[in-house]
Amino acid sequence: MPTSKMLIVTLVATLACLALFALWPDLDLLAARFFYDAGHFVGRGPAGEIGRRFFYDAPYVLLALLLVAYVAHRFGCSRRGPDGRAVIFLLASLALGPGLLVNGLLKEVSHRPRPEQTLEFGGSWRFRPYETFDGECRRNCSFVSGEVATSAWTLAPALLAPPPLRALAVGAALVFTATTAALRMAFGGHYLSDTVFAALFTFLIILILHRWYLRGLSEP
Repeated sequence: MPTSKMLIVTLVATLACLALFALWPDLDLLAARFFYDAGHFVGRGPAGEIGRRFFYDAPYVLLALLLVAYVAHRFGCSRRGPDGRAVIFLLASLALGPGLLVNGLLKEVSHRPRPEQTLEFGGSWRFRPYETFDGECRRNCSFVSGEVATSAWTLAPALLAPPPLRALAVGAALVFTATTAALRMAFGGHYLSDTVFAALFTFLIILILHRWYLRGLSEP
């Protein structure tokens, strides 16, 4: 699917989800209860911690490998590797999406308590819908998920994959993002809407920047 169509689909999905979770905020509670049993969230434990570490580190390892490939290509040590424009695209999408928008802005101003902090799941704070921004959390709050946003960033290198592999790479990025989202919910760290919007917002930034990247390839 061309980037322009992917951008339109993602924008429509974002608007639809904004309306869905605003009209039906209890959907977040219903989804969170799926991961809550016998007074605790099911993801807590050694296996969950190992999984969380892997999904947290993997995007940064991927970026590091791509940067090494760029240097090797730049200095003639390898025939293949991203060019300078691709590196700018990768770094800018990571910085503007997971970095600035998610961790720098939304998580600091949303004030939304995490599931494990709310009364419904053994905490002491009120559940707040995503759009209210009036919760009791003061910093590093639930809306949106930083780890899911970073996992969603893997769409950026997937879009740079050669055409025969691009669809597979994009599919892998989506599965990777969805798995991270499920794990964060299983930890009680985020609601469903936190993970959905983290992914969608990051995808939008990536797709906008990818259009910039493609325009540069078409210039003489």
